[in-house]
Amino acid sequence: MSNLRDSLADRFLSEGGSDCIEWAIAEGLTPYEEAVAFMEARAQAVADGRARELVWLVEHPPLYTAGTSAQPTDLVDPDRFPVHQTGRGGQYTYHGPGQRVAYVMLDLRRRRPDLRRYVAALEAWLIETLAAFNIRGERREDRVGVWVRRPDKGETAEDKIAAIGIRVRRWATFHGISLNVEPDLSHFSGIVPCGVTRHGVTSLVDLGIPVTMPEVDAVMRKAFEEIFGPTERVEAPLLPGH
Repeated sequence: MSNLRDSLADRFLSEGGSDCIEWAIAEGLTPYEEAVAFMEARAQAVADGRARELVWLVEHPPLYTAGTSAQPTDLVDPDRFPVHQTGRGGQYTYHGPGQRVAYVMLDLRRRRPDLRRYVAALEAWLIETLAAFNIRGERREDRVGVWVRRPDKGETAEDKIAAIGIRVRRWATFHGISLNVEPDLSHFSGIVPCGVTRHGVTSLVDLGIPVTMPEVDAVMRKAFEEIFGPTERVEAPLLPGH
């Protein structure tokens, strides 16, 4: 019940009422640069009132992204995968097959223009999603993301299972969250994930939860609606060249 109470406290519903948030799931692997171009255009349209809010679920081919706080020394193997500079907050992170990335394009003016509360709502969304699989995800005051304790690795050991990196322009959000479902965890070794050296990374499958991406998507949608409000399934955006 504690997870449910926490998630309810972090609700980020529209205060003035709005249309259902669009919910789209991309098939296959989405090129990163095309995804960023789409997000920037869609966030602009949301800010202008020309488009509805959108959550866009994708998987990317293996790549590293550098946030605005990324340190060059945290890129351990720069030749392993493509490296993309991005305007989101945070440091280095990995995206690849088996990881569910959710890009969230919301108008914070319809909710509350409070970035701290927004990040807390994203964390609550992830924590509630994990709770549905009997995994206790936890926040940390000194680092963004969602963490799980790993007593099997040591008394104080813990691993990161989900990352958060956002950008906001004219109170319209883009970028978002990533949840490790079944990625190749060895791919994280080419970077220092989010600048944290003393902890590892994990996934749902690594924790012994044999779950498919569609199953995760369904749970994520239900948990999202508890925090942010109702959604409506729509077709995934058609990107150039597809």
